[in-house]
Amino acid sequence: MSKRVFLIVLDSFGIGELPDAADFGDAGANTLRSVSSSPKFSVPLLKKMGFFNIDGVDYLEGVESPIASFARLREMSKGKDTTIGHWEIAGVISEKALPTYPNGFPDEVIKEFERITGRGVLCNKPYSGTEALKDFGEEHIKTGKLIVYTSADSVFQVAAHEDYVPVPELYDICEKAREMLKGKHAVGRVIARPFVGTCAADFKRTTNRHDISLKPPKKTVLDFISAAGMQTIGVGKIYDIFAGVGVSEQIKSKGNHNGMEITLGLAGRDFEGLCFVNLVDFDMLYGHRNDIDGYAAAATDFDSQLSEFIEKMRPEDLLIITADHGCDPGFTKSTDHSREHVPMIAYGAPVREGVNLGTRDSYADIAATVAEYLGVKADIAGKSFWQEIKK
Repeated sequence: MSKRVFLIVLDSFGIGELPDAADFGDAGANTLRSVSSSPKFSVPLLKKMGFFNIDGVDYLEGVESPIASFARLREMSKGKDTTIGHWEIAGVISEKALPTYPNGFPDEVIKEFERITGRGVLCNKPYSGTEALKDFGEEHIKTGKLIVYTSADSVFQVAAHEDYVPVPELYDICEKAREMLKGKHAVGRVIARPFVGTCAADFKRTTNRHDISLKPPKKTVLDFISAAGMQTIGVGKIYDIFAGVGVSEQIKSKGNHNGMEITLGLAGRDFEGLCFVNLVDFDMLYGHRNDIDGYAAAATDFDSQLSEFIEKMRPEDLLIITADHGCDPGFTKSTDHSREHVPMIAYGAPVREGVNLGTRDSYADIAATVAEYLGVKADIAGKSFWQEIKK
């Protein structure tokens, strides 16, 4: 029977500050602690797997006999954004932080963007995406100028109304921006942010978001799995995060629930290799909006769908659940990502129960483990923990 790995990233589900969190302004951040305070938080399966037994999760009661193996992972890369978080999960450590723009983009960037698009620019500040629509959406409709903004992360975001700048045109604009942003201005992601509505009171972003990432600076585990003749299926924004490199099949999703529905469908499909899933709602809809109850309800829904998924797992399937950074919805100093440890749960018939791997040095240990389990030789960062958890 073919070996399959299902790697699910709960986007932003951090479990407590990293030792250097203060350097990023994130001392005290703990996404899980904030989310677990909500009455809408109920994750009995994750608890049973050992989620609350992970190092540092001393504010929740674990179980005596976890059914999975588990660990707490540090991030070695210099940052706390989606791109380098996923790159590290896939075996590439970023020694330099990607550029950020706390005062907005410099004049030479904005002028060049205006030149290549033929449109003016509004905002050009670090901004909440929903607030940017309220403050600049109506002027955008009147003038045709594009809403450009950033955050504490390495992103160049472009918002435009779908009725005035059709989605394909916005995507083309963002492709031009991606080509423009090189060298010292090589941001991690250019993000198209289409929205709809009639006025500031009812503007809302649509599911037509599109991320255009930098290509990884080195080969990731995806490349090595593909080169070995196996499949690499990206669900959600995985294809975008890796700029398509190493991803043999792209399946877009419309939020967490749909992403898990797709994954449930893939559990019934024959393939050999890796299914890499990103569930973005935790981050996009709840973490960045300081919505503790919304985040908690999404975790509860995921836990329910996870119960369905494990019923479909085959004897040689390996399931790994992790995150790419934090985004603590209770951390009111900021609505941006937080520098946190992330969880790692490994489950399946080939996996020993109750192995506590402690705190490990890098997210990249996941990539090394996936490669070893699939029997793929991969020149990547990370130390495999497969021998420690295999039956």
